[in-house]
Amino acid sequence: MTTMKEISQIAGVSISTVSLVLNNRDSGRIKPRIAAKIRKIAKERGYTPNLMARGLRTSQTHILGFLSEEVATTPYAGLMILGAQDAASQYGYVIMTVSTDGISNEEAEISALQRYGVDGFFIAKMSNRHATVPESLKNYHTILVNASDAALYADTPTDNHAPSGRTGIAPDEVSIGYDATKRLIDAGCHKIAYIGCEEPMLAEGLRLEGYKKALAEAGREFNPALAIQVHRNDEALQKVRTLMNDEHPDGFFCFNDARAWYVYDTAARMGLTIGEDIHVVGVDNHRVLAETLSPQLSTIELPHYEMGYWAACKLISLIEHKNPDSFTLPETTAALPPLSCDGNVSIHCSLIEKNSVKKAQQ
Repeated sequence: MTTMKEISQIAGVSISTVSLVLNNRDSGRIKPRIAAKIRKIAKERGYTPNLMARGLRTSQTHILGFLSEEVATTPYAGLMILGAQDAASQYGYVIMTVSTDGISNEEAEISALQRYGVDGFFIAKMSNRHATVPESLKNYHTILVNASDAALYADTPTDNHAPSGRTGIAPDEVSIGYDATKRLIDAGCHKIAYIGCEEPMLAEGLRLEGYKKALAEAGREFNPALAIQVHRNDEALQKVRTLMNDEHPDGFFCFNDARAWYVYDTAARMGLTIGEDIHVVGVDNHRVLAETLSPQLSTIELPHYEMGYWAACKLISLIEHKNPDSFTLPETTAALPPLSCDGNVSIHCSLIEKNSVKKAQQ
């Protein structure tokens, strides 16, 4: 196994210089050219850090605890875990993931992770929401993923809240509604419907807000008859059919790709062609739906991978008291916000153009 001593001999520098570089503490201390040379040699020689030895020196385990509420069992939302793992691995950390069903077993899982001596925590939610950071995590650095700290919205602190100000990262829900509706406006749609979610969700109200904002910016009045909330199955189909028969919209912004399917089904029954007679934008980029519907569905991709990656980098910067600007963020589908951001941070999601909307009018 390659050691720091061997790398230092090859690079012609001291062991302490190699240690600073390979422990990502070289910013402002080691010349970038030398740091790049050391990292290149370490990669070529297959160097891997001895985390146990490092832990004894620093009183850190380099283990991060990922509390997943339903996320681990959901294929595309599981990208949050993948993003966090990729970032953690780059900076010498590993992640232990546990799945919870909410409050009932959350404390038991937290206690288990604490016994392993984890250095910090993620709290990840299946759908964007205001979440409470448990009191048991008050002494741990904690980042919320696909959620924001409920304490930041409270008028006064409550006993069951940990200190407020925890950073959370989530999709920019208002921009999702705005961008989808604006795309339909640019395609020349005159009557744009919103197929929303009947369940009480934070994203529902915010995406509807973005829909209204885009209409207002285009000088159009919001028509309540064109905005419906549906649940699923036959009842949802019936609501969409009634809307299309009564209002004859030519554009549809759908809360998610699953609800876009109801528009596709109704259009087929009415002899309408998607992408010509009517135009549809969904949300999720759910591969089973967005890529198998015909024509393929234009959709806004939720930044699960990006949220996980950003959250891990942010958490490590807090644990190591490291300048966030010293981290290198990758180019991703959705641009990552600066790591220096605190509080409730949002990611502007990307519209994935396919064939359910015609090209924008020039």
